[in-house]
Amino acid sequence: MENITTEFGRQFRMNLSIQAEGVFGVNKQNYGFRRFLCRSKNKIRSEFLLLGLAYNIKKLLTKISEN
Repeated sequence: MENITTEFGRQFRMNLSIQAEGVFGVNKQNYGFRRFLCRSKNKIRSEFLLLGLAYNIKKLLTKISEN
């Protein structure tokens, strides 16, 4: 518990929350993702994995094109 109350811990938590929110923000804004289209847990998991895969491929292509 002491580690999260230090200055380093506060900065780490803030940075982590910003990074996670950025990914969801990109998916909402650029891909128009607002809600899941399926109902079962397995189908939702598959849909979420496909969304993550699309995000990572786009990120990879951006890095490849920069070099």
